[in-house]
Parts: sequence; C-alpha cells; structure tokens
Amino acid sequence: MRIAVAGATGNIGSLAVSALKRDGHEVVGLSRSLGVDLLTADGLDRVLDGVDAVVDATSTTLTERSRAVDYLGAITRNLLAAEERAGVRHHVLLSIVGIHRVEGNAHYAAKREQERQVAEGAVPWTIVPATQFHDFAAMVAGWTERKGVAELAPLLVQPVAPADVADVLAEVAAGEPRERHRDLAGPAPHDLVDMARRTYRARGREITLVPTWSGLLGTEMAGNVLLPGAHARIAPTSFEDWLADQK
Repeated sequence: MRIAVAGATGNIGSLAVSALKRDGHEVVGLSRSLGVDLLTADGLDRVLDGVDAVVDATSTTLTERSRAVDYLGAITRNLLAAEERAGVRHHVLLSIVGIHRVEGNAHYAAKREQERQVAEGAVPWTIVPATQFHDFAAMVAGWTERKGVAELAPLLVQPVAPADVADVLAEVAAGEPRERHRDLAGPAPHDLVDMARRTYRARGREITLVPTWSGLLGTEMAGNVLLPGAHARIAPTSFEDWLADQK
C-alpha cells in the first residue's frame, strides 16, 4: 500500500515510517522538513495523490489550551480535507488513553479536538489510544529539573514502548477502518516518580525527585485515570526491557 505519515520526522512518526517500510509499504512522509506544511496545507494535495491511508502521529508541546487546540485542530482539518479530495480510504489517528477523563490539560484538549474532527469527518477512520511512552517520566522530570532536583506528579501509568506503538499503527493502517481500536498499553503499571528515578539511574545520573501535584500534571490525573481499559491490547515490551537499552 501507499501510506502517508503525518509527523514523519517525530518520535513515533519516524518509527511508524520504519515499521511500514519493513512491512513492504511505500511510505510518504508529511512534515515541514520534507516539503509539506500541515498548518497551511501547502504541498498536501500533491503528496497525497494515490495514497491509500494516512497515519497521523502529530503532537504539540504548546501548554496554552487554545493555542494547542488551534494547532492540532488546523493540522487535522487540513489533513482530512486533502484526504477527502485525494480519495484516501483510511485515516489513522494516534491518541492518548484517558483524555476524556482529564479536562485541564492543554495537550489532551487538543487531542480531543483531533478525535472529534476525525469522527465527524468524511474519511473512514480508526483512532488508536495509547498510554504514555516509556520515556515519559524522564521527559516530564526534565521540564522542571534545576541543579539535580525535579518536581514530578506521582502518577500511576502503564507505559508502552514507542516501537510497539509504531508497529500497531502500521498494522492498523494496512487494515480496514474500525473507528476505535482498543486501548494500547504496556505490560504493567508503574509509578511515574519511580520510573523517572530508574530512567535517570540507567542513564548514569542520580536526581532528587520531589513528588508534587502543583505542576502541569494535576490531581485530576490521579488514581486509575491514565490506566487502560479492561480489554486493552497489551504490547510486549516492558519498562524493564526498555530500561536495559538506556544504559
């Protein structure tokens, strides 16, 4: 198949490109560095000609709610319109487990806007909700780290390997639209503070972690909010497996 990947140079997007090529598909990368501007739609019609499916792995680091929603909303709107013109038969959106249970997070609000547009659009679709990635804890700790001290919310998560997510996206894109895929998660739940400590240690650093609910990740994410549903699809790579590759 001829499959396009939006966000092809990002973390998950680049892995999805590799997974699709490994499976024998022709891959079209959609990113500004590859000559396609998803915010303005410049170049989209040209590259989507003959494309069977689109994998949307776009994301944002914007922390102001309206800007994040506008950003991912514009990308999704442009993609869906160009896909409809090109006759694309399947739109696959990577989303996040728990976004409909968390109101205040800007990124989650933007992902909800993506889901809404996809579900209401004319292009047949599948949404793949995944839990946080294995590197999430260290990334969040890095946002606040100062002189070896970082604040971090003691969230309960069931992290998944980015490569496993990419494999599922490739599989789903090659199949028939099914609207909503089962939640995708790693093998076991973990505490975010412990994950960050172990990740830093595996990378040869010690850090003082201060548990707090006063940062970007608040109490509405506490408890089982970010955990997958009862019938989740469990990916094979454990956090321990991933840690072994960090040394």
